[in-house]
Amino acid sequence: MDRIRIMAFSFAAGIVLVSAAGCGGAPVGQAPVATATVTSRAPNTSVAAPSPEPSSVPAKPQMVRVPNVVGKNHQLAQDLMQAEGLYNLREKDATGANRMLILDRNWVVVSQSPKAGLRVPADTVVTLASKKVGE
Repeated sequence: MDRIRIMAFSFAAGIVLVSAAGCGGAPVGQAPVATATVTSRAPNTSVAAPSPEPSSVPAKPQMVRVPNVVGKNHQLAQDLMQAEGLYNLREKDATGANRMLILDRNWVVVSQSPKAGLRVPADTVVTLASKKVGE
């Protein structure tokens, strides 16, 4: 009795079907006959619309006003900076001890750079120097 096995494999390029005839009817001394069928789907070849040509005039960066956060708790200072569109924030220990500001609400801003009131690009690095409340 002949058996037929069919195996299907799926690859990114398509599906490959392999079938092999069983060896039940092969004469003695001869190898069983195997056949293989390969079916492949072409990958998605859709073409994207061409992108517009770049302008010769570079776009102006968005300018934002730097708020005054000196004397405010460090967490509130960060929130105010972000509300104005300034997200590139750095912080440092104003005492010079290089401590990490873990709980921002326990620190107060003593200086900032750039200074309050300036209009700067939104990607400007803003550094807040803070010390622990009560120091």
